[in-house]
Amino acid sequence: MTVQENITAAPAKSAIPDDMAMLRAAVELTRDISAARPEIYWPDMLVSAAVGYAGIAGAVLLSGWQAWLAGLVGVFTLYRALLFIHELTHIHKTALPGFRFVWNLLVGIPMLTPSFMYEGVHTLHHARTRYGTAEDPEYMPLALMEPWRLPAFILIAALLPIGLLIRSAVLVPLGLVIPPLRKLVWERASSLSINPDFRRRPPEGDFARMVFWQEAGVFVWSWALLASTQVWGWRPLLIAIAVVSATAVLNQIRTLVAHLWENDGAAMTVTGQYLDSVNVPPPELLAPLWAPVGLRYHATHHLLPSMPYHSLGEAHRRISAHLGAGSTFDKASYTGFMPLLAKIARSTMVRH
Repeated sequence: MTVQENITAAPAKSAIPDDMAMLRAAVELTRDISAARPEIYWPDMLVSAAVGYAGIAGAVLLSGWQAWLAGLVGVFTLYRALLFIHELTHIHKTALPGFRFVWNLLVGIPMLTPSFMYEGVHTLHHARTRYGTAEDPEYMPLALMEPWRLPAFILIAALLPIGLLIRSAVLVPLGLVIPPLRKLVWERASSLSINPDFRRRPPEGDFARMVFWQEAGVFVWSWALLASTQVWGWRPLLIAIAVVSATAVLNQIRTLVAHLWENDGAAMTVTGQYLDSVNVPPPELLAPLWAPVGLRYHATHHLLPSMPYHSLGEAHRRISAHLGAGSTFDKASYTGFMPLLAKIARSTMVRH
């Protein structure tokens, strides 16, 4: 496949008809690699989490360049561990017994981002009639907005760990005695979304029970973190917050180039969604760091949302080889982060 820069102006994504040959090929060529493999998921998640926490410990206990290096390792490995929350929203509940519970215990609750903050939210982003509209929790037409919104979009993520700590330690328990606050926290501060107009619906049934226990977990952990400052002082917690803050910024940077953000709010076809999304396939070498757990193939993921992350690379290769250079499938591939960022930045400046 010839990877293209794709920096020329494109027609409105909402006006793009479905490429049925591409959609059929995506399904037919990948049936045999669609099962989640526990022998890949478990060690990947567990090692990423262990190395991430070791990185935070090193940043606290070491000094000078060694502390900075340990912190950097912690940022990238915790980032990888955290991104398994994306897989949890797509894999079948029976595919990996115990994985959701263990991930929440080791990663979600300690990082104050339990899986309920993404489950039931991210799937709306993939809904045929919601993607790119005002009802999409994970979409803002950034390419159509003012240029200053791009740096603001990235920098706001640096405040995420502070916001999560306040939410878990203060707002959640207060919500138990102040119903209007509980409603506000659930609607506005209980999902990993970027659309400021998104309002989350109340949880129901088994999901509501899962939310209760996960909320209890983050409440207890948040107060344990605050209590630790009475024993070890504020330095360890502030260093951990800095590592998590850098992780959140890294994820926001990745989010910025996961789509072209060009939709005008109208409903789109699956092909339109695909072309508004981004693949960064090899030979780009750094994508596994800034877009791990299969997210370098984000456009392919929008074609095959339930495809496990470890199969996306093979799925991309098969579909690309079958459809060839110049196909609709080929048009969502880019050479790297900087061309994508330049394309979005240029779009904001041209329109304003």
